[in-house]
This record gives sequence, structure tokens and C-alpha cells, in this order.
Amino acid sequence: MKPVKTYILYGCIATALLGLFSCDKNLDNEVKTSFDDKTQWQSESYADIFLNDVYDQLPDMYSQPENLDNFTDDNDAGFYYNSWKFKDGNLDPASANYALFGGGATGVQTISRYNWPALYTSIRKCNTFIQQVTAHKSNYSADWFNKRIDEARFNRAFHYSILFLHWGGVPLILDPQVRTDTASLFVKRSTYAETLDFIVKTVDTILANKYLAVKYNKGNPNAGRATLGAALMLKAYLQLVAASPTFNSATYPGGTDPNRIAGFGNVDPARWATAAASFKKFMDDWGGAGKQYNLFPEDSTLWYEDNEYNAEVIWDRQYVSNAKGSNYEQYGGPVYILGSYYTWGNYNPTQELVDQFFMANGKPITDPASGYDPQKPYVNRESRFYKWIVYDGAPYKLDWMPAQDTIYTRIDKVRPSLNQIDFASTDVSNTAYYFRKKLNPKNRPSTGVSGANYIYFRYAEVLLGYAEAQNEAVGPDASVYTAMNAIRARVNLPALPPSLTQSQMRDAIRQERRVELCFENKRFQDIIRWKIADQVLTVDLHGMKIENTVPGNNSGVWTYTPVGLNHPHAFKMKQYLHPIPQSALAQNYKLVQTPGY
Repeated sequence: MKPVKTYILYGCIATALLGLFSCDKNLDNEVKTSFDDKTQWQSESYADIFLNDVYDQLPDMYSQPENLDNFTDDNDAGFYYNSWKFKDGNLDPASANYALFGGGATGVQTISRYNWPALYTSIRKCNTFIQQVTAHKSNYSADWFNKRIDEARFNRAFHYSILFLHWGGVPLILDPQVRTDTASLFVKRSTYAETLDFIVKTVDTILANKYLAVKYNKGNPNAGRATLGAALMLKAYLQLVAASPTFNSATYPGGTDPNRIAGFGNVDPARWATAAASFKKFMDDWGGAGKQYNLFPEDSTLWYEDNEYNAEVIWDRQYVSNAKGSNYEQYGGPVYILGSYYTWGNYNPTQELVDQFFMANGKPITDPASGYDPQKPYVNRESRFYKWIVYDGAPYKLDWMPAQDTIYTRIDKVRPSLNQIDFASTDVSNTAYYFRKKLNPKNRPSTGVSGANYIYFRYAEVLLGYAEAQNEAVGPDASVYTAMNAIRARVNLPALPPSLTQSQMRDAIRQERRVELCFENKRFQDIIRWKIADQVLTVDLHGMKIENTVPGNNSGVWTYTPVGLNHPHAFKMKQYLHPIPQSALAQNYKLVQTPGY
């Protein structure tokens, strides 16, 4: 069997042309990029092409510059992205233009396949596959049928999870709809609790069936398909979100919610224990030394193509270099490398994020005992800082580069740098920082060249999720310390100090999560679920202005001054969830709008 990574190249073409081409009677001469309904479901290999297109509908997070981090306080994105409008408090339900550039103020809907109609299109494909494969069950082996049905169920649950995270309660559609069937065509929004329950029950069915593998390793022909590990992680993560303050609340911050679509409408501390139990089951059954999942020894290389499906990877999206490759390297990293323009410079860490990185002694820079010197801010920081942040004076060398470069972002009137901090509208960073985490070192920045997969979930998140949920449920017991210290030990940070209070541990967990998962599209949901978006997105963010006290000849000292970016920061309470597009409301009279819009 060919791996999904090969099939994904043409699966989308096959289903796009479905029904438009009649098959030749001689099956050996069929054009396998186009099928009618009869041919599509007559064999496992043909049905697989349809399902591989379902996998191809997974959000393409590496192939466009707008991402969830753009909507947070961690990244300074360009003014031409819709995240700029979002940070200015603008979300327009009337817009149906989800284009990246020049689109309406639609928030995360400008991200690839994060918009309402695209997600339901993907869900319809999952429903169609389940319906048709079930109707033609006699054409398949029992093993193939059982596995593929659960794979389709997982893909449907994953797409519903995106809707759940950004819209709350949504219409649950489990069969391909027919326009003439008006009795079932119009579906109301399920409650927040009902939507979560549907996804959890779907995952529980998959876990109970045990048809899928726990994990696929690199080289396995099924690598890239859904697994039991991915299913349990999805369940635990959604339970973590649901247990968090924004949604585990009697009131929704965005407005009155009589239909209970934006949260539970009550507070139940047991929801934390439920999430903790799911993470613990993952760790007990499949995590740690000698088991399927564990922390990868080197935190900076676990994303590389050579290390695909390592022990830390739980769920990812496939890319194939120079065929269906990603654009990640084109969009981020220093703009100018060895004097030449290479990238769009989209990943620009804010000073707020940079300040979260610990000192080498494990203490935050705010601790008087940390040794932090604000006029030597890049000295004696922890290892992740040097691996992931490109700062002023940082050495920069990737495998494709013929020589090492040094990236300067300071304002230097004697030897000006092309990467000098830019408060204007070019691609050069406005914060004086660039990012290098996840960049494929073998690929020179260009469109579609990288075959490194995008990781949705990894084992570090299991440990962090468990620590957070367990701390909220019972306090900082020994198991919370064990999970947290495992993350810290990998990067040579000392263990957390003993006897932390629950509040102190909460702060430690949130800081560790922000650093460890930075620029992995996790921060957005964290500031939403922790109900702090209206705090962190309503104040100006900062960069670092570096100047010499004698700028004429640089004979003075270099000074470091945090400087405001003067960018939009007007987040509104209703933005804790997104509005349903007005066009969808017009098509379905049973839909109600998200509170506040």
C-alpha cells in the first residue's frame, strides 16, 4: 500500500472531477483521476482516493502567511492581514470574502479552511464517504472497512472541533444533505455542551473500537492516517478548553446567551478533573519511556522532515516537497540573509513573548535572582531562546546556506543592516526579532519546496494539558510537578521550586506553555479560553529599539529600549467567539447568531 503522503497529491483532483467522466469498460484503461459514483466505491483503492481527498482538506497551516498566532500578542503581523482588523475589534458577519488579502473583516476565517462554508464542505465529504462505503460494504474487506470508517469519523470530528473552538455550539450534520429534503435541510445550532458531547462520543467510539493503530512510525505505509493517539488527544484538548474559565462559566463574556451556544451556562469544577483524566489515560497507556509516545530528545529538530513521525508527533498534516510542499520557509525567518532578500518576514515575535523565555538558571526575568540585565537582554537566556528567536547579533546558519550570517536588527547609522528594525510597511521586522522555530534547514526559502509535515498535536501538549487540568482540579500535586519538570528537563532547566501554591503553579504552567508552544498556533485559543484576550489584546505591544549612545561612530554603548508598536489593540468582548456569516444565516432560518453580533 502506498502511504497517504503519496496519495494526497491527487486525491483532491479525483473527487473534484467525481461524476464528470465515464469510465472505460476496460478497467485497466481507466483515468484514475475521475470516477462516476459506481466506480468510486467499487474497490478499496478507489474509495481510498476519495478518503485521501478528505485528508487533503485538513487546514493547510503552512501554505499561507495568515495563521492563528497573527491574532495574538505573540506575533506582529503585517497590516495587510485580516488579523490586523481583528486586533482593531472588527469582525463583519456580512462579509463572505475569505480571501487573505483584501478580504472582509472575518477573523480566523481568512486562515486556510478555517471558514464556515469550507469546514462544512469537508464535513460533507466525510459524511459522503461514510454513507457510500457503508452502502457498498460488500466490496471491501472487514478490516479495511472498519479502519476507514473510523478514519472518516475522526476527520469529521476534527473539522467539527475547529467549528467548536471558534463558534461554540454549531449545527451537527451527520449525513450528506439533499436540497429537496427540506425536513432535514435546515438544522439549528446545537448547544455548546451538545457539540462537545458529540465530538467526545465520536472519539470514544473510535477508541472503544480499537480498529486504528495507536501510532504510525515513519516508513509505515499508513503514516499520516488517523490514530487512536490522535483521537484521545483531540478529546482531551477539547475537554481542557471546555473546562477553562471562558466557557466553564455561568455567563459568557461576549453577551447574553439564552441558547447556551457560547458556553455551558454554569460552573462545574469537575470539568477540570474530566480533562485531567483523559490526559492521564494517554500518559498511562501510551506515554513515556518504552511506549509509543514520548518527548523527542531534541526540541528544535522534532519538526524536521527527517524526523517525521518521531515519538512526540501525535497528529499532523502531510506535505510533499516540490509537489505539494509547504511555503513556511518562504513566509518566515529573517527577511535578508547574506545580503539577499529571501522571506516575507511574517514571524516577528513581540517583546511580550521574548520576555517569557527563562534565564539559563530557570528563573523568569522578573525574578530579582534571575541575573537578567535589561541592557544585556540576550545574555544567559535558556536554550530555547537561542534556538527559536533570531535577535540582534544572532548567528544564523541553516543547512542550505553556504556560510553563516549574523542578523542585526539594531539602528546602526555607521553600518546599517538590511534587517534593521522597521516601523514602516516593508517586510522587515517591526519588533527587531525574527523566528526560526520549525524552519526546514535544508530548504532554501521558496514556494512549495518543504516536505516537512505540520504538527497539530505533540506529546509535550499532553504533559502541559495534564499539568494544567490537574492543578485546577486538585492543586499542584506531585504528578503536576512530574509533568512540568519533564518539559523543563529536556531543555536543561532546573525543576520548579517545591511548595508552589495553586495560583503560582498556574502562572508557571501558563508561562511554560507560552514558551514551549510558541508559534504553534496554540496561543490564540489559550488567551480565549483563559478569558485574558480582553486584557492582552487591548494594550499596545512592543518591539526592542537598539541604538548607540554615540550614533555617529558607534563609540558609545548600545542601549535597549522597549518601544510601542502603535498597532491596533481594541479587542471587543464579543470576539471571544466568531460570528456566523450572514450568508449562512440567510440560507438557514433556524440558525441564531453568536452572542454580541
